[in-house]
Amino acid sequence: MDKVKRPLLGLLAAMLALTGCEQGPRQQIKIVGSSTVYPFTTAVAERFAQNRPSFHAPIVEATGTGAGMQLFCSGVGARFPDVANASRRIRESEYERCHANGVNHIIEVPVGIDGLALIESSQRPTGFNLSVRDVYAALAAEPFGRPQTARTWRDVNPSLPDVPILVYGPPPTSGTRDSFVELMLTKGCESDPAMVALKARDPRRQTRLCSRIREDGAFVEAGENDNLLIQRVSQNQGTVGVLGYSFMEENLDRVRGVPIGGVAPTAETIQNFTYPGARQLFIYVKGEHLDAVPGLREFLAELERGWGPGAYLTDRGLIPLPDPMRAQAASVVQRLPAMNRAGLH
Repeated sequence: MDKVKRPLLGLLAAMLALTGCEQGPRQQIKIVGSSTVYPFTTAVAERFAQNRPSFHAPIVEATGTGAGMQLFCSGVGARFPDVANASRRIRESEYERCHANGVNHIIEVPVGIDGLALIESSQRPTGFNLSVRDVYAALAAEPFGRPQTARTWRDVNPSLPDVPILVYGPPPTSGTRDSFVELMLTKGCESDPAMVALKARDPRRQTRLCSRIREDGAFVEAGENDNLLIQRVSQNQGTVGVLGYSFMEENLDRVRGVPIGGVAPTAETIQNFTYPGARQLFIYVKGEHLDAVPGLREFLAELERGWGPGAYLTDRGLIPLPDPMRAQAASVVQRLPAMNRAGLH
């Protein structure tokens, strides 16, 4: 089959898949995924509906990054979402799942930056000041290959308060959980040279020791509802929470950020990546749906208008990408290229 006909047949297949026998073509953009990215794409969806009334308002659901990517990568057609929000980069296994199910044109769009913030009640008289090593030693199932025995923060570090370790955090389906493991636990684990050496000798065991969280009640999965997590931490002095910086910033009357390595989570420390929990946020767009779902291209153009310095997404807590990175992201929105798997893990 010649190269000219292949793209045309692919487009026809996508349009047929998005057409129901009784309902006709799907008219609404469907977005799933990260609860951290949800407020930003919801704001874009609202502006899109206001500025382009000829299109139906998009449907946005907070399913968590992992669940969202599973739905996104399940196939092409009306039953499958067009966009996935993600508070981490797509994994190689997810990329392969997409391709196995016919989702070959995956468009990766960096949206902005968020901080994976540790928070505590703003009513606590003396705040925590932790290191990534403290966090790992407190929450790992087998810190540095030894049984977990710490019950209080002082057990972890003599300079810390003598209060029980109780941390509310995201479930395994959340991209915030993945970021927490990568940015906090693994870095804390690898502060020990023995764990760095183990990575070269037995990477599978090292990954298990560095990433597995204790399950004895010191770490409590708070689900995908970040507002509930804020409520629990604010009402229980001595507890710590793990969530996106944007939610923390909206609730500074009730909670405050915990410095990590002496660096507090702020817009400045996150944008310049000096705060250890700084991370990029993404959306993934299904290229096979671009010409089959009305308004999908226009939605991306609206997203680009909202993510710059002083634009409306910054009012929702999104931290803009540095200028060079934002220019690259804008180029992706204009060209809509399929991503490659380079750098995925």
